Amino acid sequence: MASWFYASEGKQQGPYPEGQFRDLVAQGVVRPDTLVWSEGMAGWQKAAEIPGLIGGGGAPPMMPAGGPPMMGSGGYTGAGYAGGGGSGGALSVDFGILEFTWRSIVMLIGMCFIIPVPWVFVWYTKWIVSCVKVPGRPNLSFTGNAMTLVPWFFGFIVLAIAIGVIGSALLSNLLLIAQIALYWLLIKWMVANLASNGQPLGLSFSGSVWAYIGWNLLFAISIITIIGWAWVAAAQMRWFCRSIEGTRREIVFKGSGLGILWRGIVAAILSSFIIPIPWVYRWIMNWFASQTELAPRGSLGA
Repeated sequence: MASWFYASEGKQQGPYPEGQFRDLVAQGVVRPDTLVWSEGMAGWQKAAEIPGLIGGGGAPPMMPAGGPPMMGSGGYTGAGYAGGGGSGGALSVDFGILEFTWRSIVMLIGMCFIIPVPWVFVWYTKWIVSCVKVPGRPNLSFTGNAMTLVPWFFGFIVLAIAIGVIGSALLSNLLLIAQIALYWLLIKWMVANLASNGQPLGLSFSGSVWAYIGWNLLFAISIITIIGWAWVAAAQMRWFCRSIEGTRREIVFKGSGLGILWRGIVAAILSSFIIPIPWVYRWIMNWFASQTELAPRGSLGA
């Protein structure tokens, strides 16, 4: 069966089996003016010019040198590669204030009732991930299922209740370590379930659990210094980005500790007035996104 490629934002996407490719056509991802290519074609053509695909006509488009999709040494530039070619760029976040407000309220109410936590968390994550714009990765989405979280979440609650009944200080400290480890597992699960245009990105988080525990303990200690936490947070973000694998581009966090510090202070002051919280949250998220860039590997230092 033929495999298809299509061009989006100057980058080739694919290959897709014919059935899946026709689904993209039906969904409007591949439009009549989208450049496509399949085995046996001499060069790229608009989808409308392929008989039986969409329909239409007109003169063939002028194509850049290179003809059919080029196969790189590391494989094809497909939907399963988060950094498939291109020079990259900074991430961005865009969401409406009213939508953020009502969704956040629903999530907080759900968490107050404990039992719905896995479901409201996944529901909220699916929405917030869709608001993130990544260069060359259209329609970012989260495909995780709440049922995956159920045994982790309720298992931890049962363990916490048991330790509370026993009343052991040592076990309470171990429970804190276990909670951090669960957050590490949550990060790995979330990264692995990111998708673009409905196709898994094939990402993974390679940071070790001990490194993650170490970063969290260092952050807790740095709070004593009043301002040192911001530099620890910046260094932890750089470590986090370096630990994401499966992308052919390098994920680099360029934000500084000073940038985090003064924004954190402003955010804390404004949030104390309650009403500005949605605007503050969007402002902070946009800044972190703008400081996170995709770049050709080796072009930027860690």
